[in-house]
Parts: sequence; C-alpha cells; structure tokens
Amino acid sequence: MSELTSLRNIGKEMEKKLTSVGIDSAEKLIESGSKQAFIKLKEAYPSVCLVHLYTLEGAITDVEFNSLSEDKKKELKEFSDFLRK
Repeated sequence: MSELTSLRNIGKEMEKKLTSVGIDSAEKLIESGSKQAFIKLKEAYPSVCLVHLYTLEGAITDVEFNSLSEDKKKELKEFSDFLRK
C-alpha cells in the first residue's frame, strides 16, 4: 500500500485527517473517491471546506488542486453546496 503523502496535494495534516476516518493509504483514497472521502472528513471535521474537496480530487487525478478544470471545480462546488443543505 502506498502512503497518502505519495499523492499530489496530500501533506501530513491531510494525511492525519484521512487516516483518522479510515482512509490510510493512497489506494483506499482512490477507491473511495474524492466525494466519499470528503463526506467522511466533513463528518469528523466540520470545518473542512471546498478546497479540501479540490485537494482530494487533485490527489486522485494527479493534478494540482488549483489546476482542476473549471467544469470539475463547478461539479465539486455543487456537491459541497448540496452537503451544506
């Protein structure tokens, strides 16, 4: 199993948070997907925000989080907004 920090965008702080919600490897993050991982993080850490979702998606797709396509950012923002309701 690969360490989470081997993925783009995943630093030590994000690794700690992901591990605390049961996502302790790069493979588990990829398998769960950015949205499911974000839901788990949001339940444990209510202060996580849209940037965290971008970070997860970027890690999974090997893209800098701020370089995600506008369409992908829009999709993720809509998902994040939906969770707030």
